[in-house]
Parts: sequence; C-alpha cells; structure tokens
Amino acid sequence: MRNLALAMVVLTTITACKNENELKKSNVIAVTYPETKTVDTVDTYFGEQVKDPYRWLEDDRSEETGAWVKAQNEVTANYLEQIPYRQELKERLEEIWNYEKVGAPFIEGDYTYYYKNDGLQNQSVIYRKKTGEDNEEVFLDPNTFSKDGTISLGGLNFSKSGKLAAYAISEGGSDWRKVIVMDVESKKQIEDTIVDVKFSGISWKNNEGFYYSSYDKPKGSELSAKTDQHKLFYHKLGTSQKQDQLIYGGTEAQKHRYVSGSVTEDGNYLFIYPRNSTSGTKLLMQDLSKPNSKMITILDTSDSDTGVIENVGSKLYLITNRNAPNQKVVTVDASNPNPENWKDFIPETENVLRASTGSGYVFASYMVDAVSKVMQYDYDGKLVREIKLPGVGSAGGFGGKKEDAIVYYSFSNYITPSTIYTLDPKTGNSEVYIKPGIKFNADDFESKQVFYTSKDGTKVPMIISYKKGVELNGKNPTILYSYGGFNISMTPSFSIANAVWMEQGGIYAVPNIRGGGEYGKKWHDAGTKLEKQNVFDDFIAAAEYLIDNKYTSSDYLAIRGGSNGGLLVGAVMTQRPDLVKVAIPAVGVLDMLRYHTFTSGAGWAYDYGTSEDNKEMFDYLKGYSPIHNVKEGVEYPATMITTGDHDDRVVPAHSFKFAAELQSKQTGTNPTLIRIETDAGHGAGTPVSKTIEQYADVFGFTLYNMGYKVLPNKTKSNIKG
Repeated sequence: MRNLALAMVVLTTITACKNENELKKSNVIAVTYPETKTVDTVDTYFGEQVKDPYRWLEDDRSEETGAWVKAQNEVTANYLEQIPYRQELKERLEEIWNYEKVGAPFIEGDYTYYYKNDGLQNQSVIYRKKTGEDNEEVFLDPNTFSKDGTISLGGLNFSKSGKLAAYAISEGGSDWRKVIVMDVESKKQIEDTIVDVKFSGISWKNNEGFYYSSYDKPKGSELSAKTDQHKLFYHKLGTSQKQDQLIYGGTEAQKHRYVSGSVTEDGNYLFIYPRNSTSGTKLLMQDLSKPNSKMITILDTSDSDTGVIENVGSKLYLITNRNAPNQKVVTVDASNPNPENWKDFIPETENVLRASTGSGYVFASYMVDAVSKVMQYDYDGKLVREIKLPGVGSAGGFGGKKEDAIVYYSFSNYITPSTIYTLDPKTGNSEVYIKPGIKFNADDFESKQVFYTSKDGTKVPMIISYKKGVELNGKNPTILYSYGGFNISMTPSFSIANAVWMEQGGIYAVPNIRGGGEYGKKWHDAGTKLEKQNVFDDFIAAAEYLIDNKYTSSDYLAIRGGSNGGLLVGAVMTQRPDLVKVAIPAVGVLDMLRYHTFTSGAGWAYDYGTSEDNKEMFDYLKGYSPIHNVKEGVEYPATMITTGDHDDRVVPAHSFKFAAELQSKQTGTNPTLIRIETDAGHGAGTPVSKTIEQYADVFGFTLYNMGYKVLPNKTKSNIKG
C-alpha cells in the first residue's frame, strides 16, 4: 500500500474537455483530485460481503486522514476562488446580515436578561438591566471565549433565586460541553469547571445544585467513538465533580442512550426521561419536597413521547402522543400519576399540537398544513381565546414563568424577518416589541403554498418563495430544501441567506415531506425504516412539480439539506442524477450500514433501522445508502459536500467516504468537491463569519454550475420590470 504522501502527488483528472477554450465556454473549471487510497476492508452482512475501500478515513485522529482533509480543502478552495462573484455574494451577505438582533427578554432574580448581536458579531452577547431600570450592561460575552469565535455558548440556566447561573460552552462545535457556575452579581466563577458533559440540559434544584447528563468518556476518539449509556447526575454546589451523585443510568437495567432530567418551576418535582432512540421515552418522577423519596415510574415503555409542561401543586400537566398521534394535553395528580388516571385537558384534534405555559396559562400551538394557529387556555381547561397572529407563518415562544405579566412570542415566514411581539394574556392584545432593521423589503417578495402528488398518491404541501414578477419560464435558479425525518417539521421561517438568494431572482422551495412531524406521528412513521423511500419519493415529486410548472428546470435546480437532510440529498442524487444540476449535502448521514457504530448514532434506529437488525433491513438500507449506490459511468450533479472536522454527531467520515466514491466514479465534467470546515461541528454555535463564508461558497458554487458567469441580477433579467 503506497504511502499517502506519495499518493497525494499522483493526481487524477476527471476533466474530459478538449482544451481551455472549451472549458471557459461551458463554465467548467478543470479539477484534479488527490488520489484517495483504497483498502481491502470487507464486512459480511447475512452472508453478503460488502466492500468498504475508504474505511481508513473513519480514523479522525490519523495523520493520513489529516493530510487528505488538507489536500481536499486546497482543491475546493482553488475551485471556489475562480468563481468571479463569490466575493460579491459574501459582501452582500455581510451587508444584509449587519443589523441588530435582539431576543425576547426574561427575568431572573433582580435582573432582566436578553440576547443581542450588534450585527456581525460571531456570537450573540447576553445583556442585562436591573428590572425596571434602563442602564444595560454586558452579563456574558461568548465572543471573549476565543479569538475566532469557535468556542460558543451551549446553554445558560439560572438558580431559583436568580443569584447563580450555570452556563455550558462548546469548543470547536463539539457536542461535548464544559459547565461553568458563576455568581451573577460579581459575574465571577465560583467553583471548578464541570467537564465531559454531553447532550445535556442544566436543571437547577432550587439554589442548591443542578442536574446534568453525560456519558463516560469513550475509548478511542471522543469525536467518533460510540457512546450508548447516558447518565443523569446531580451536582451539589461547593463539592467536586467527583462527588456528583449518580441519579439514573448506572446499571444495565437503566442503560439508555439518552437520559435527561428536569425540575419543575416550584422545585418540588424531578422528572427523568430515559430513551433509547430519538422517538419514544419512558417517564419517571421523584418528589423533591420529601427527603429520600423514592423514584416513581409513570411510563415504563418507550412506545410514546410524553413530557411534563407544568404543575400546579400536585396537579401535573403532560403533553403526550400516547393513544393520540397528533398529541394532547392531560392532567393527573402526582400522588397517583399512572396513565389510567390521566384526564384529557386539551383533547387530540386533526392538527398536530405543541404546548407551552406562561403567565398562568397554557398555550396550544397547532400546525395547520405547517402554518401556526395558537389557542390560549386557563389552568381549568377553559378556552380563553385564539391568539390573533400577525399573518400566515410560524409563531414561537409563548413561554415563561407563572408570575410573568407579559408573554413574548416571535413570528416569521420565508419572506418576513422574525419579529418579537408582546402578548397581554389578560386582554389578548399583541404589540410589536422588536422589529428588525434589516435591509430587506418583504413587500417585494411572495410565498405561496401548493399541494402536489407524490409517487404513491399522497398529497404533500410545499411553500415556494420568490421575488414578485418572476417569470415562470423554466430558467429560474431554484433551491429545493427539506429534511424528512425525526418528527422535525419544516415550518416557515426567515433566513438572511435565503433573502440574498431570492434577491438574485432565485426561487426557494420547501416541501413538507414524510418523516417530518407536520401531520403527527403517522406522517413521521410513514418515512421511517422500511418506509424511508417515501421521503425520497416525496422530494423527487417536489422537484418534478417545480419543473412541470415552469418554476425551473433540471439545468437550474439545486437540492440542499443537512444531517438527515444530507442523507435526503445523497439518496436523491444517486437515485435520480438526471433530475438536478447541483447537489449540496451538508453534514449528511451517508453510510447507512455503519451510521449506528459512531458516537450516538444508534439512537437514530427508530427512523432508520440498522444493518444488523435482519436481512430485510440490511437489504433496504444498502438499497438507498448514498455511499453504496455511487455507480461507475454515471454523470452525477455538480456536488459540494460540506462538513465540519469536529462534527461528533454525524461524524465527517460519512462525507469523506461519499466524496471519495463520487470522485473515483464521476463521469463527465461536473465537479465533486468537499468543503471541510475546521474547528466546526454539526452547525450549532458556528461563528457568523464562518456562516457567511459558507453561504457565499454554496451560492457561488450553485450559480456557477448553473452556467452564470455573472450574478443573475446582472444578466438579462428573468424578473419582469
């Protein structure tokens, strides 16, 4: 086997053009890729041998992998630097991004806190004022954690009195966290840092200490080694982490991949949620008001999702999809909380329910074809009113403490920047609290919802957004984006980056495909395991709708998605390489035979199943796994795979191996690049500066491979007037 350093010298061209003039004429940049060595790794599944020639790229700590990453990034950077308007896109992104962004305020102790970003700060800053006063001060500035913004804030929680705070930090985008406890008055750290925390909230027990979750540090790489026994701990202030009490997860019987703990606002109850997958949770309770009280099991099976949203004394309010696929709210007394004693509080309807509490009310937020509708109830179950929203879109928030006089909520859609409103729950009156001063005129754009038919006859909604006056001539640059998994709903929301795309005459389309939560558990389940192909079929049908109705054509269509959405893009581009011009799979789950062997990947089995389950599941996964379905002699779309070298949720090996397969088998002149962000993870906490660079590269790559030599709004316009 040749040394990688030697292999890097040997370059293989994929360009079939005859001369440089032909390259310029066809908007093709000649690309040479580093040769990626192959190894003779073979796995056997149910008697079938499957080759894995790029297994060595799974070792994120090896010098060989590091050299490969560096070489690939050099090739990608060289390509992107030749796109003539990439800098122009970056400058416009910076210009439109540069406005003050302020979050909804919240009261803790004597202070009112809020997040604020002056415009282009890498991380938002937490400010505060003495409640009722005007003088603001910086409470916590994550931009001081590191020079380049790669250490980010991962959570901030206050004790019951508001005199203490615990905040988590993430380094390089990793899911591993450190927790720091501070005195809020002096803003000084008061004890040693808690380390090795992962997939955890911070829930205070009054002012005495807090609950958090983590795994034992894995053997091997902490960024890719498997973690499958989550544990809930209690940290008592003034003691060392070594003395933290193990609350749940320390035995084989209590072994779960995810365990979280949450204390009620009054500090009286601890609720524990053990789960083995991203869907389905058990539920346990402990009465903290009684010393040495025993843990009570409310639900001992993982066939539903149930969570406690509020309590009034011993009366508990739970939201559940147990025998209610679209969810409902029930009440029960803590003295006997078993399901047979549950009473319907807000019954299930035909629309999916989310619930929150604030100011002594329960707010029921429904999705009606992915659009928000909000109802307000009192604690006795009486409907108070329907909240009048500012328009058609997504409303979020409606949460707070019982004593809060005002409830805050946000509203946005694909063409309306997020605006924060105050709601007086006694009168139902809403007022604008903060309207963003963004340089974007929403009146120049429009969104419309359409319904199209998927392969099996299922009706699927899609929202299409664009600049008014776009001519439906089949030549509009279009991004089709979705997710399609894990009960996650694609509801309308504003994106600064997508605003720049639409300014260029671009169309942005988001279908609400199966696998998501838009129509409840049944919609989710219809896109899982042996039904996963429905997700890809829905996405393909969305593309065909856009083409058939002249919004765009295959030459001007790009598909984009991240994480499970990266799998969506990888599967569709390998199943229908003729359908689109550009594919942008981001941090994708792309090796469906091995995804469950990395970090917490086994927890995704509810959606995917695993290659070890049985032969039928193995065959099904292998049939759509993007890495295993790249074929010789096929011209795949122009592809730019994006990932982060510190992604320990969907490890970058997925993207590395997919890039290697495409580069070795791609036919024709379409480029296959991989853009690997350094000191970055799955996405959360990414500095604004890096985010802007990523979008400039993605949009530049997309437009260039659609044939644009200058930006669309500078060509003979496809915008009337």
